[in-house]
Amino acid sequence: MSVKHSKITLAILMVVLLLITSSCGVIRRSSPPELSGSGRIIGSGIASWYGPNFHGKLTANGERYNMNDYTAAHKTLPFNTMVRVDNVENGKSVVVRINDRGPYIDNRIIDLSRKAARQIDMIGSGTASVRLSVMREGDRPIDQQNISSSETFTIQLAAFESESEANAKSSEITNSRVEKVNVEGRTIFRVYYGTYSNPQNAKVDLDRLNNKGIEGFVKQVEN
Repeated sequence: MSVKHSKITLAILMVVLLLITSSCGVIRRSSPPELSGSGRIIGSGIASWYGPNFHGKLTANGERYNMNDYTAAHKTLPFNTMVRVDNVENGKSVVVRINDRGPYIDNRIIDLSRKAARQIDMIGSGTASVRLSVMREGDRPIDQQNISSSETFTIQLAAFESESEANAKSSEITNSRVEKVNVEGRTIFRVYYGTYSNPQNAKVDLDRLNNKGIEGFVKQVEN
């Protein structure tokens, strides 16, 4: 084989390798965090994941949950925030987009899609110790208030594409309300309950609703 052909073959192999590594969504930790992006570390804790039981259902921002996308649920970060999740147990990382709320189990800080969880090898264990870094801000600028949950909150009980379904649901729950929001050009009708100055007070009412068989989650009004 000529030198010219060897150089062409090598160039093609390098391009193919670049495409493969860039498409997997994983950042292999072979260098310090600073070299893999300008992310700002915002916390550490336990990550969990959710999959088939939620696949196709509406997320908190009105999208359909797809367990095969790189997305995640976080309690307070603005929707569409891009977050790098570092699995500190094995050094693997993945970048996800926040499009849902949760998890609401003590000490868990993020709920990953099944695909994201698989990329950092936590499917089998179900949970992992992780570190979170903001790679790109989402719908609102991220400041200490967004991270510490010190804003205005409500309880979201449901979300529907049909106003009549939302009104029917709200009629079953005293003091709930229906609000219309626009999500990526689609109209979504959300059923809310209460307005609170801190998440702790909202959690008290949510527990009371749960005891009556009514499910929901605490979210920031601004989102």
